[in-house]
Amino acid sequence: MEDDKIYQVGTNIQEKATVIWNVANAIFGIFKPHEYGKVILPMTVIKRFHDCLVATHAEVLAAHEKHANLAPGALDMMLMRASGYKFYNTSKFTFETLIADSNNIEANFRNYLAGFSRNVQDILTKFRFEDQLNTLVEHNALFLVVQEFASPKGYLGPDKISAVDCGYIFEELVRKFSESYAEEAGAHFTSRDIIYLMTDLLLSGSTPGDANVTVYDMTMGTSQMLSCMEERIHALNPATPVTCCGQELNAETYAIAKSDMLIRGGDPDNMRYGNTLSDDQFGGYKFRYIISNPPFGIDWKREKKVVEDEHARGVAGRFAPGLPKISDGQQLFLLNGLSKLDDEGRMAIIQNGSPLFNGDASSGPSEIRRYILEHDWLDAIVQLPNNSFMNTGIATYVWLLARNKPEHRRGKVQLIDASHCFEPRRKSIGDKRNDITGNCRQLIMQAYEAFEHDVVYGDPEGIYCESKVFETQEFGYNKITVERPQRDEAGNVIRKKGKPVADKSLRDTENVPMTEDIAAYMEREVLPYVPDAWVDDKATKVGYEIPMTRYFYKYQAPEAADSIAARISALEADIAASLKNLFS
Repeated sequence: MEDDKIYQVGTNIQEKATVIWNVANAIFGIFKPHEYGKVILPMTVIKRFHDCLVATHAEVLAAHEKHANLAPGALDMMLMRASGYKFYNTSKFTFETLIADSNNIEANFRNYLAGFSRNVQDILTKFRFEDQLNTLVEHNALFLVVQEFASPKGYLGPDKISAVDCGYIFEELVRKFSESYAEEAGAHFTSRDIIYLMTDLLLSGSTPGDANVTVYDMTMGTSQMLSCMEERIHALNPATPVTCCGQELNAETYAIAKSDMLIRGGDPDNMRYGNTLSDDQFGGYKFRYIISNPPFGIDWKREKKVVEDEHARGVAGRFAPGLPKISDGQQLFLLNGLSKLDDEGRMAIIQNGSPLFNGDASSGPSEIRRYILEHDWLDAIVQLPNNSFMNTGIATYVWLLARNKPEHRRGKVQLIDASHCFEPRRKSIGDKRNDITGNCRQLIMQAYEAFEHDVVYGDPEGIYCESKVFETQEFGYNKITVERPQRDEAGNVIRKKGKPVADKSLRDTENVPMTEDIAAYMEREVLPYVPDAWVDDKATKVGYEIPMTRYFYKYQAPEAADSIAARISALEADIAASLKNLFS
């Protein structure tokens, strides 16, 4: 595992982000604090694009004039070649000339925006920047904002700031925006400490070569998971080509993701807008790595028809094994990811506790677990510390799935309880009070790579995680139906065609571990108490659940009665003394 220093953001990057964020002073009172990002983020994108393009501005203008009669697609290619980037601007204005004519700032700035290539226009549309621009004009603040970004402190040119560093700056701005925007933005932002754990799990034991590596995030938010994966892969081998693809439903975060991809020099066409469940933009694609944090606790009523139609297609669709409850669609994302893994693919996906155990035998959720476990695709599950996310404090888990597990891990699943592997934050962000620091991540990776059963890593009295390894069948069970006979008033068994008739009022069910013989279970657990019972074999159903809490439960003996009595006596004596002092 690489040294933790590759994950550190430089102080100068944080300072640059803070300087840019201070543009908020120019829009104070015009926008509410949680709305500042709606101006600052798109303006940062525009300024980065400007500072990248300014060196070839004259060449682009000349190429635009020379090739004006070409078809749009051919003209795009010529202008991108002239700009040196996968975007361009054909306006005669620059930020320098914009602030030189304050009286015409609105018309000139609109002309400048209209000169951007279509991929940038798409970003500005998704940002809904026209609305913010109108507000700035209405309050005579547009010139002040442009002037701030045109100053030396707002310079974002590639000669001073690399694509990676600019991505860090942009991420830092998104983080600040998320802090001010509270829960809603937190739904689209996963902090780097969690992402780095996921990347380390995905790439454990890997040495990327010269072949192109594909990475996909089905709910990419601001695309930070994709950029972290690319960063991590290049830390292992700078020469490895990486293709990142992602889809996002929220228009504003899609715009952020596409901007970030352009800033980093990637292909913006791989950032796609739409609903992953009902409007899959990557049908037929296969990926080596998938990393994602889909929404949980969100219903899929809007997507119901498309999802059910695809489920009906069986193995030709993404949702063949079963469908989860309509109130919680996170397992649909799990299945979507599995359908897009190549033969050597690996996926890290965040889930809450529901997919571990929700649903009875033969239900949709259970059948999804059965599908994954019986194909031996579940490699490990890591329980994260509570309060690791900005918008929820509940227990969350990283599921690690692999199409082709290493030989020593086949037929087994590793469970890691890392709920105690964190360091408290000095300042919370929403519900996020805990960080998985580099030291914590190393403990978790040590546990994962050792692949040992019932071993604790770290200090059991402080920061630690615990590993357990189980055979796949450990999570399966047979839900049996136990019948008992009807009896007449005299107590005799009622029979039909020589067989006892079942009394439905006495019917019961039992979950028998898959590792245990049903007859032996009945002999031990049922027949000693109801010797006339039998199993209706035709009604037996197969179920799967992964009870993490039960596996890692630690029994704590209750406090001794004498100790409790002593504490009560001491409290009574203290209260009596206080009352005596009060009324004396």
